[in-house]
Amino acid sequence: MLFNSLQFAVFLPVVFLIYWLLQRSLRWQNLFVLAASYLFYGWWDPRFLLLIAFTSLCSFLSGLGIERLQGSARKAVLWTNVSVNLLILCLFKYYDFFVQSFADHFLGGHADGLLLHLVLPVGISFYTFQALSYSIDVYRQSLRPTRDVVAFFAYVAFFPQLVAGPIERATSLLPQFEQSRRFSFDLAADGLRQMLWGFFKKLVVADSCALYVDRVYADPSAFGGATLAVAAILFSIQIYGDFSGYSDIAIGTAKLFSIKLRRNFDVPYFSRDIAEFWRRWHISLTTWFRDYVYIPLGGSRVAPWKVVRNTFIIFLLSGLWHGANWTFVAWGFFHALLFLPLILLRRNRRYRDVVALDRPWPTLAEILRMGLTFLLVTLGWILFRSPSIHFAFNYICGLFQPGDFLYPTLRNHYLFLPAVVLMFCVEWVGRRSQHPLERMPRWRWIRWMIYIVLIFMIVAFMQTSEMPFIYFQF
Repeated sequence: MLFNSLQFAVFLPVVFLIYWLLQRSLRWQNLFVLAASYLFYGWWDPRFLLLIAFTSLCSFLSGLGIERLQGSARKAVLWTNVSVNLLILCLFKYYDFFVQSFADHFLGGHADGLLLHLVLPVGISFYTFQALSYSIDVYRQSLRPTRDVVAFFAYVAFFPQLVAGPIERATSLLPQFEQSRRFSFDLAADGLRQMLWGFFKKLVVADSCALYVDRVYADPSAFGGATLAVAAILFSIQIYGDFSGYSDIAIGTAKLFSIKLRRNFDVPYFSRDIAEFWRRWHISLTTWFRDYVYIPLGGSRVAPWKVVRNTFIIFLLSGLWHGANWTFVAWGFFHALLFLPLILLRRNRRYRDVVALDRPWPTLAEILRMGLTFLLVTLGWILFRSPSIHFAFNYICGLFQPGDFLYPTLRNHYLFLPAVVLMFCVEWVGRRSQHPLERMPRWRWIRWMIYIVLIFMIVAFMQTSEMPFIYFQF
């Protein structure tokens, strides 16, 4: 079920109403959340409900086993659960990819009899990592295992963030399902504002950019360098509006149920170097790899060659996490190359606060740093968006070819460009807040004018067909 669908517009109010009617019974409230989440997820394909239920059950039982056992037996239970869940993830997401790659290099491309052609379950990478974090945290004794199977299953399957994050930690989200919750008007109102901003970024900005980007990427050889450059920049804006828009909708929706999710984006395109960008982009995934892979490997407190190794491991894994294609691996490798000098020179933490924290405008040096970071990230997004390494190479080469300066489609859809400018202006003003609409003007008429303008733009720019979120494929 898509957030930007008629089904969700009916689903959410009904779930909200029944949920709060059950607030006197935590058990029934959690059971209803679980049922609603499984309905939400099963809307795509009910068969995949067995998969998420199995993942949840394995992690739930592993927590109990880790608590009861001692020594090497605890570690055996942990690694059994990790191995089973990663095996499922690899089977569905990576088996055909690696078999086909092997066949292309050693079998002349003949792999038809070896491929499984499994349909990739929506959001499997997200809920698998969320379930694994629970087992690891229990093993580390950062969290006591729960005996409430309903609360745990609801934690894994909570529908707002189930299919595209944020990837929640059990230490933060699970206790919220184990405690009674009361309706908060202020929290719900803030959630609605954040949802409105998320829908604006998705339906107005991202989907409008997609019309241009998809047309150019369908046949890059037909266009000149300027057109390809515009499409690359617009894809950077599209993927940000699309993914951060989803996160805003998810976080805002959770607030309607008095559930607080972690922030997943923190104005990443206002970053002054690549290290700051990765602290602000897809925060839940970045910190997951940091806490469960990078630091256990020794992090940056080891010999320089191990720092290099650890950096490449997490970036290559992050790239592969995004999809079964060598372009994602190359994308991760590219960012590792950009990140490595900063961490070796210990300059990866020099920008901890938001840019121009106590000033209305950035300095010229800050503007240049943000511009350079954005251009490097945009170059990486070409790899991310391309179907193959060869395609990406030709696209990048095409940037230096002369040709038309504006593709006609851009002229026909020029009205969305003010929306892009509006998005960045609003996020600049609200860069110190959890989301740009968190701190609204005191005067009610101004607040409602802002709401009406955003709603009008959403209705005016909404596409006739539902456009799925980019990260659903991961």
